[in-house]
Amino acid sequence: MTLAAVTGDGTSNLVAAIMSNTELAPHVVACWERGDAVLPLNPALPSNELRELLELAQPTHLLDHSGLTRLAHGMPVDSDTAAVVCTSGTTGQPKAVELTRSGLFAMGTGVSDAISAGQGDTWLACHPLFFVAGLAILGRSWVTGVPVAVHDSFDLERVQQAPRVEGATIISVVPTTLRRLVRADALQGFRAAVVGGAPLPDTQRAAAIATGVTIFDAYGLTESWGGAVTNGVANHGVDLMLRDNDEVALRGAPITRGYRNDPALTRAAFDGNWFLTGDIGKISEGKLSIIDRMKDLIITGGINVGPTEVETVLAQHPAVSEVCVVGVADEEWGERVVACVIPVDGTNPPTLDELRGFVREYLVAAKAPKELRIIDEIPRSPAGKPLRRVLAAQ
Repeated sequence: MTLAAVTGDGTSNLVAAIMSNTELAPHVVACWERGDAVLPLNPALPSNELRELLELAQPTHLLDHSGLTRLAHGMPVDSDTAAVVCTSGTTGQPKAVELTRSGLFAMGTGVSDAISAGQGDTWLACHPLFFVAGLAILGRSWVTGVPVAVHDSFDLERVQQAPRVEGATIISVVPTTLRRLVRADALQGFRAAVVGGAPLPDTQRAAAIATGVTIFDAYGLTESWGGAVTNGVANHGVDLMLRDNDEVALRGAPITRGYRNDPALTRAAFDGNWFLTGDIGKISEGKLSIIDRMKDLIITGGINVGPTEVETVLAQHPAVSEVCVVGVADEEWGERVVACVIPVDGTNPPTLDELRGFVREYLVAAKAPKELRIIDEIPRSPAGKPLRRVLAAQ
């Protein structure tokens, strides 16, 4: 089957594509050039989860290794739609986020301008394309003409060789993968690393900068085409503000049109034309910094504790390799702060008293952990974000 261009009635096809990154990338570009929208899906998902996402998003076509199939109950999208990206956010409930073509162009130029991506640069996309972090890199390349090298996944050895083999100069990472690159001395040849998904601890930032790479802090959500703020400053085409409760709100071309087939969820996500991010932020000297997710806040003894704030401090402790902070139910405190730590030396892990004393040097005593769990691994989403609800449930 060969797809025609846009349908001519103000709508476009929505093509669900289930392929690896390298297989998928040219099909995504072909959809955009043809005027269609793409719904990239994780090929590793179990069949029941794939069916659930297909029922949620109702694409008009399915593209997989069997070829292109028209789906009987599919629904076209508005002709300005470039992609529908499925995300569960922090709730675990799937949502189908509609992202526009006009937003793609605004995001593509806005992020590229913010980091001065241009002639002589090549993006490296090693995030999954079924997440906005990967898809947006491909989009920035398509919009600006800056080349992109696409990998199927984050492979440390291949990433290390990418500047020499593929000419890669800009890599997009989360703090966990940046730490691995620094430890392996694998950043040589990259001029810039765009870091998002979580705050970057100062020690990790300094270690990365010492390799000669420039660090750009990125903030955004699936609903903002990934890129909304760079180094604390809103990208071109994006406005931001803090509401009375310090929640970050965004508006502008890159912001989602809404959630496909869910008008109630769409209405709840907006205040007028401001998208409510669910993130708590602060603005200092004109720059935004993210404190935490509103839904991740731990309320212990009547004190609001942002787990990210505590993690940022604990990550500086010399005996801590990785850390994730969660809240668990407590009869006395309501919730207690629990530090889940991967130690640098498993035979000599830090003690709770050591970590509590360390935190109290920077934060009020109520924010110090009341429990320490030594773990081997932090469960993470395929996008690299810690799954706090999984750790808390354990």
